[in-house]
Amino acid sequence: MTTTYASLVAQFTTFLTVAIHTILYERNIYPKDSFLTARKYNFPVRQSRHPKVCQWITDAVSAVEAELLRGTVARVAVVVFDQHTLRPLERFMFDMSRLPVVPANELHTPFQRDGDPVGGGPSRLTDRMITNLEEQLRGVMSKLAVCSSRLKPVPEGCTFTVSIELKENQDPPVRHPQPWIPAQPSLQTSRPQAADYITSPVTQHGEGVDLGGINVLPLRTVDAGDMIFELWIEEGKAKSDTILSSNSTG
Repeated sequence: MTTTYASLVAQFTTFLTVAIHTILYERNIYPKDSFLTARKYNFPVRQSRHPKVCQWITDAVSAVEAELLRGTVARVAVVVFDQHTLRPLERFMFDMSRLPVVPANELHTPFQRDGDPVGGGPSRLTDRMITNLEEQLRGVMSKLAVCSSRLKPVPEGCTFTVSIELKENQDPPVRHPQPWIPAQPSLQTSRPQAADYITSPVTQHGEGVDLGGINVLPLRTVDAGDMIFELWIEEGKAKSDTILSSNSTG
């Protein structure tokens, strides 16, 4: 099996779908009994049983995939929001900036790796390479499956979204119908580069104040051939404020 940029993106978005379901389960965004146990990467994972939740995730990941194929994405984030203020409490960050840069007309062109013989044809994925990638993705899932033990709890009734942060000097996605809208100012970088998948009311918080979080939990770096990305979790200032408020009124 050969590797192309399109197949690389497909592998990541399949993983992203599984990761989102796991995050929703672990962070109690929906009731535990609304998830079933499945298996992926030879590891037990959770999957929502609600058709509308599954469809929303599928649509969101498809929108992410389209932007990854355009080569515009620096990071993908799964963001957990407070239901009342809609300020971000946690961000699960997938840094995609180290993926190969491929022209649009070569998305399906097989990669040629360093060390391949000249004229020897495209590189092929060996069983060892496939196993290595599966092992590393399994390692990420094992980290996500226990992330709740390392994070402070979030309030009941939280919501979530999927967002992207664009690379420098990339135009925001504009087309019809439009799946992306600009993020609220508190999640904007120095100029509008992030986009949320759902409509959120603009808050009064300053530009960029909710980026980075006040606590960062590194999870894992995946480095398996052409598939390279980093994953970490950010706990935002709003989460700390919510916990302090609950303690003072409890």
